Amino acid sequence: MQFVKSIKRVKRIVAAARRQRKTVGFVPTMGALHEGHLSLVRTACKKSDFVVVSIFVNPTQFEPHEDLRRYPRDLTKDLALLKNEGVDLVFAPSVRVLYPLDFKTRVTVHDLSSVLCGITRPHHFQGVTTIVLKLFNIVQPDIAVFGKKDYQQAVIIQRMVKDLNLDTRIVLGVIVREPDGLAMSSRNLHLSKHDRTNAVVLHQSLQWVKMAFKGGLTDTKKALQKMRRMIHNKGGKIDYIEAVDKNTLAPVKKLRKGTLLVVAVYFSSTRLIDNTVL
Repeated sequence: MQFVKSIKRVKRIVAAARRQRKTVGFVPTMGALHEGHLSLVRTACKKSDFVVVSIFVNPTQFEPHEDLRRYPRDLTKDLALLKNEGVDLVFAPSVRVLYPLDFKTRVTVHDLSSVLCGITRPHHFQGVTTIVLKLFNIVQPDIAVFGKKDYQQAVIIQRMVKDLNLDTRIVLGVIVREPDGLAMSSRNLHLSKHDRTNAVVLHQSLQWVKMAFKGGLTDTKKALQKMRRMIHNKGGKIDYIEAVDKNTLAPVKKLRKGTLLVVAVYFSSTRLIDNTVL
């Protein structure tokens, strides 16, 4: 496994792999890797011949009030995990490598970026699409793997790829959960023991709606009200709970097969997201 910080070197190594007719798979991450990330890496390994993983805590996707310094980092552990998975190349650039002092360009996917997480985090997805496009241009992957836990992000990136005629195919990996159902996230490390126990209610509330839908429930208002009560009872401060079209992210009046249920909740100062598709 090669560890690289230089853009030119990444391009040179990937070009050498292509000369050997290898397909390139890519998994962008912000590090602090867990089993959820590793499941994406395994998907990339299965679907491509040469796998690149980036580790970069992207400052442009953090809101001004969010503490970038608080985001967990453990490069030594991350590299060991990736080596064990058989990754070929790890790209871990500095901020100045990707964002020189004279950097002025931003990439925005309108409409999709201004709903759900985009309401309370208005700069977030512009930061995501900008860095993902930069990384795609550097790595030039045949496939890129993203997790379904960040479903809105995945929809936005798919739209960017389509609109900008990129050749990269987006592959979505399943949500990986802890044994009690909590979606794996680097942010889980910030939860107190009490909040960690209560945070399981996110998955439980989504499962309640899935079961009720199977039993005939189609009333969106009733479903969301039940979720709110369940989460409030466990001390969660709700950012949003919505039932939307999984492709357009537009709200739906009636639950139907394929409806995306999405939730963002604060437990103390830690913001968690989760979702499920009916």
